[in-house]
Amino acid sequence: MARRKGLSLAEVHAALFASESEEGEESDVGSGAASYDSAEEDAFEDGFDVILDNSGTQDLHSSPISQCKETSAPTSATYQGDDLPHSAHSPHSSHAPHSSHAPHSSHAPHSSHPIHMPCRPKRTPGVQLDPREDYTPSELFQLFFSKEVVRTLCTNTNRHVAKRKAAGYKRMWRDVVPDEIMHFISLVIYKGLVKTHEARDMWRKGRLYNFAFPKSVMAGYRYDAIKALLHMSDPADDAINDQLRGQPGHDGLCRLRPLLDQLLTACKTYYHPRKNVSVDERMVASKSRIHLKMYMKDKPTKWGYKLFVLADSSNGYTCDFAIYEGKAKAPSGQGLSFDSVVNLMRVAYLGTGYAVYVDNFYTSAKLFLHLRSIGFSACGTIRETRIGFPRTTTNALPRNAARGDMRWLRSGPLLFVKWKDTRDVTMCSTMHKAYAQNTSARRVKDPRTGVWSVQRIPIPEPVLAYNKHMGGVDLSDALIKYFTVSQKTRRWYFKLFLHFVNIAVVNSFLLHKEMSVARREKPLTQKAYRELLCCELADVGQEQPRAPGEASAEASGGASPSASSSSEEERPQGCFPVTVVTPSSDARQKASAGRKRCVLCKNRTMYMCRSCRVPLCIIVDRLCFTEWHDMQGAQ
Repeated sequence: MARRKGLSLAEVHAALFASESEEGEESDVGSGAASYDSAEEDAFEDGFDVILDNSGTQDLHSSPISQCKETSAPTSATYQGDDLPHSAHSPHSSHAPHSSHAPHSSHAPHSSHPIHMPCRPKRTPGVQLDPREDYTPSELFQLFFSKEVVRTLCTNTNRHVAKRKAAGYKRMWRDVVPDEIMHFISLVIYKGLVKTHEARDMWRKGRLYNFAFPKSVMAGYRYDAIKALLHMSDPADDAINDQLRGQPGHDGLCRLRPLLDQLLTACKTYYHPRKNVSVDERMVASKSRIHLKMYMKDKPTKWGYKLFVLADSSNGYTCDFAIYEGKAKAPSGQGLSFDSVVNLMRVAYLGTGYAVYVDNFYTSAKLFLHLRSIGFSACGTIRETRIGFPRTTTNALPRNAARGDMRWLRSGPLLFVKWKDTRDVTMCSTMHKAYAQNTSARRVKDPRTGVWSVQRIPIPEPVLAYNKHMGGVDLSDALIKYFTVSQKTRRWYFKLFLHFVNIAVVNSFLLHKEMSVARREKPLTQKAYRELLCCELADVGQEQPRAPGEASAEASGGASPSASSSSEEERPQGCFPVTVVTPSSDARQKASAGRKRCVLCKNRTMYMCRSCRVPLCIIVDRLCFTEWHDMQGAQ
């Protein structure tokens, strides 16, 4: 692929605002170099917002603020500060700078605290389920993959195959049913627990590959067929949408819509976030040739689909997300970073008074003022080149500042803080004081002796809160990657289907964890939860096999106690193979009539266990009768 030409920020501005008449046409087969829709997206690759990032030194949106505050490291044991005369919360009314020198104590001067915004959520924060009910992992998972959406997957997959067959597709296929979709998802989750190079390795035989679970759930060829042909959207809708490509009515996510919409609704319905939330981007690794693919050079996952995610900072629950499609169809004109946060922070869903934490790609004075106007507080790191950041050199933080030194200034509800750690850290907040006597431990090397020691240095309140609450999306990503179900695939939308499974599993696990803690019970670990979920989904729609020698529940169901006891006495004891039905007198049907599916390998067999009443194979290369009884005995 040809190397992309680098653009300066001025050229990006010119390219963006010069003309908006040409829109890039979306294509599923275009190269990576041709997959970008706008100069705004080119800048996004480098972590810039062409609307809000400013390469100059002149502030275009606010007048210079000439007064700052300072605190020095504990070695000098002094605290210097002066309050802004124009601040609505400043205790000083004089326009002359005021400074004071005092030890670190509660009497030292502080920046004024912004007006407190009470949290008024739309619903009680936490799990929105009956706490008295005991939900199984499969029941929690099916909140996100409901029976209705699974039936839709089956219908659309069967229609997609019928369309392929009409076009000459030759592979054998029988219509998929909802139970098979659940079995398929069970194996997808299982592959996240047991890593193999290829999915078909789970069905291989031999010393290295001998996994009993996949064989007991679904045949390998059936798994491959469903994986190759699974389709989420109606093919008729796809055909109509493809004709609109390049026009305003085209939907780039049409092939994801049925499952995407249901998953987003479920994420919002069954859990309401607590006060602190975070917004950040997430990469879903892929190199498919599709316009949705992004290249982010500074990310661990450099190629893939980008999602903007809203997560609860306390546990990593994915509350809402949006898939980045490139050039916005209806941009607000405030910039991509502004729109990404505002579209996720919805008052109708959350309520008001929430505190949102973002990184320096999103933070801007314009965004924070808008969020405050609709009832949200905000905090985040900020770039000094961002439009709206005050330009001042009066009492600025020197380059040789000691570790722990800080400066701050307030402009209305906006607090800007610059703090010296190993490097300069610049913050913006609408809900914190600059300094509240907090300190943090740091290892410091004495330049004269070379000895390392631990020192307590002052830390601004916004930095402390940011470190505590910004990691919601990162925590969600970590929970996904521990046992990720991602697989290689040639179909771009199947990659996102697997990510939707990841979200559903992690969110359902967090619901289980929250409910267990509320009942003062020890929750399952994520690994144990996934193992139990695999087994429950594999058993969906199947008769639960009995242990060797157990009486059949169906044999006694509806019968009188005396009849039940007599039937138990008449039942032969001991596990021996017998035929499922009396063999047919017709020689051509003697080996096939009345066969049932083996509970272990799913192939048809004429034999079953005399005591357990379970169909099991007995042939030379498939002794399911022995394997199944060994498994039951081990349990």
